[in-house]
Amino acid sequence: MPGSATIYATHIRSDMRKLPAMSGNIDILTLIALLVTVFVVIKLRGALGRRTPDEDQARYDRQAKAREARDQAAASGDKVVTLPPRERGPTDHHHEDEEPERTAEERLELREANILSGARAELLKIAEQEPTFDAEHFSSGAKQAYEMIVTAYAEGNRDMLSNLLSPDVFEGFASAMDDRDERGEKVEQSFVGIHKCDITDAELAGSDASITLKFVSQLITATMDSAGAVISGDSQKIQEVTDIWTFARDIASDDPNWRLVATQASH
Repeated sequence: MPGSATIYATHIRSDMRKLPAMSGNIDILTLIALLVTVFVVIKLRGALGRRTPDEDQARYDRQAKAREARDQAAASGDKVVTLPPRERGPTDHHHEDEEPERTAEERLELREANILSGARAELLKIAEQEPTFDAEHFSSGAKQAYEMIVTAYAEGNRDMLSNLLSPDVFEGFASAMDDRDERGEKVEQSFVGIHKCDITDAELAGSDASITLKFVSQLITATMDSAGAVISGDSQKIQEVTDIWTFARDIASDDPNWRLVATQASH
């Protein structure tokens, strides 16, 4: 109300009269500088330590890309390990040839997996022959492929498996699924995650490259008979499973995909 504004202004003028008298322009400039400083400090304190909406959106986008990768592979019929391009940072938007070329040794660096000593020499040969080979990307793609294959086998998804496996391995998987179907059995499975993934062996024969990995995964799995009774596994218990799988491809071909060519369960 107008009356309230008048009273508020009167109080301000009264308070100002209580302030010590200023001694000229210097004191007025000092007061102004002090007020500006306080204002800036308050603004900085409110901004520091907070993520901007753009930063939150960038994090969400990265997570969404990771979640969508498997679904896109399944929908498009992609095979095993098509390595995604490295995501560029804000300073990497110029020409490709401006990026420093990484050596074969540098491309064998792994953050979340190990390369056993017996595999490193042959793996280095693969990296030297295939300039796009990156051990970190390969390991990440192999773990994704492992989850897709284990899940597809439990679900009886032959179309998915036919794209992920070599013909010989697919024949073995398909035969096991056919036997399971004839007995009326079903598998209920939840993939918990991969606890460990190591590159244990590698070989390069001509242009044929093969890489063997040891996966230690955690699953909740149970097989039911035709009456619905559990005949193996446990639908309430997490099991640790160790598998040794070998992926291969012709690095001289235009096909960038690695296929599963051999499996071995470790008990």
